[in-house]
Amino acid sequence: MVAPSFFYLCPQTNVLMASHDDLLKNIISHSKEYGFIFPSSEIYDGLSATYDYGQYGKELKNNIEEYWWKAMVRVHDNIVGIDSAIFMHPTVWKASGHVDAFNDPLIDNKDSKKRYRADVLIEEHIEKIRAKINKEIEKAAKRFGDAFNLNQFLTTNPRVIEYNRQIEEIEHRMKTALETGDLQALKQLILDLEIVDPVSGTRNWTDVRQFNLMFATELGSVSGEASIIYLRPETAQGTYVNFLNVQRSGRMKIPFGICQIGKAFRNEIIARQFIFRMREFEQMEMQFFVRPGEEMEWYEYWKNNRMKWHRNLGMGDARYRFHNHIKLAHYANAACDIEFEFPMGFKELEGIHSRTDFDLKAHEQYSGRKQQYFDPELNQSYIPYVVETAIGLDRMFMSVLSASYKEEKLEDGSERTVLSIPPQLAPVKVAVLPLVKKDGMPEKALEIFHQLKLEVNSQYDDKDAIGRRYRRQDAIGTPYCITVDNETLENNTVTIRERDSMKQERLDIHNIIQVVKEKVDIIPLLKKLM
Repeated sequence: MVAPSFFYLCPQTNVLMASHDDLLKNIISHSKEYGFIFPSSEIYDGLSATYDYGQYGKELKNNIEEYWWKAMVRVHDNIVGIDSAIFMHPTVWKASGHVDAFNDPLIDNKDSKKRYRADVLIEEHIEKIRAKINKEIEKAAKRFGDAFNLNQFLTTNPRVIEYNRQIEEIEHRMKTALETGDLQALKQLILDLEIVDPVSGTRNWTDVRQFNLMFATELGSVSGEASIIYLRPETAQGTYVNFLNVQRSGRMKIPFGICQIGKAFRNEIIARQFIFRMREFEQMEMQFFVRPGEEMEWYEYWKNNRMKWHRNLGMGDARYRFHNHIKLAHYANAACDIEFEFPMGFKELEGIHSRTDFDLKAHEQYSGRKQQYFDPELNQSYIPYVVETAIGLDRMFMSVLSASYKEEKLEDGSERTVLSIPPQLAPVKVAVLPLVKKDGMPEKALEIFHQLKLEVNSQYDDKDAIGRRYRRQDAIGTPYCITVDNETLENNTVTIRERDSMKQERLDIHNIIQVVKEKVDIIPLLKKLM
């Protein structure tokens, strides 16, 4: 197999690396071919920005959920979980500000007829300037070698100083326009930066307009304004309206957290980039209730805790970075994103927000029912402040695929596609393979498979040559393959093959379950977070 022209061979890792533009296409194609993600309603030509998770995709989602859930409710003694309804009283969304303020600033190109978020266009322009800074750094580091001083270079190089000045000016203008709702100023910034439509290549832009993202529907059999409700655009409000229910029934003491995993819906006009931005998606959110005045301390704690959770998977520390919000939401006094280097560049993966007491105070006002906590240590009642961590399960899924997808050139000249998914998250943990389909090997392999399958998610495969079966397991990310051969029948040992190194070793058949469980167990990961 000849490497496609869009790959280049990395000499340090011997991995065929795809360009960013083609990597996303490869991941999308691979996801469908190997049962991770399918276009929704494909036999009817699909539905824009909606996807179905296949057999391996569902398993990977389950494993990501388990890692997040246990990191919250098992590692922390003061966090519990709930599951709130998708349908909620419509006044919930009036109180939360979603009815009046849940908008995106949209702009259209008159030539391509494509629609974009104005703030995203500007942020992508900023990233291009940052890329120029990185190029200057790479050139200087190569030129000066070990003598290169990064901090000195950043503060003295005229080009870098000018690029940073440009970024600061752009961010200041965008922040001012967004905070004041000055849509004309936002358009003027796009024009001044000479941002072109990536499709038409022109700067023939419409005015910027606000668009509400909530889906409205009707409840019951009688239509009319009184029956209109919304599909929830976030899971957080389900937590807030149950704050006192959980606190009282669980006898929870401040500080404590409530987490949940659930579907949310947003009428994204420009949903694109595979599962990165969809209209139906899944969130993993945690609301942490704290004393007023202590929110910034907990905000910093959860920033560091969540970054540690991500890096704990070993997918590369450099793939993550913090990005402070230029414009704060109406409920927040501090907010940042953990960004991940997706195939299309650094994008938001998780948000950490200090939401003050906005939500509980608003629900108290609109419902007429007190949302206060009596603090026995202070002997007073107050509305708690909230620090939120919110991660998109689908984006987390995409980050795992992005970091794991590789095409490797092997020593014998052959190539393979492999998903180096962290073993704890891999959809299939181990495959049991008879070397050949005769001489009692299938029967012995099936015996081992039936012992393993209730302990870890396992797969049995006896179709095709053993090399092809290895490649198939590599492509779905199976970390370990157990092969039954002639020696197995003689001395009750098997070979266990490790996916990433492809190294094999003999293993006593009686130790298989223990060894495999230890290699894929999630508990050591969780212990690192304690």
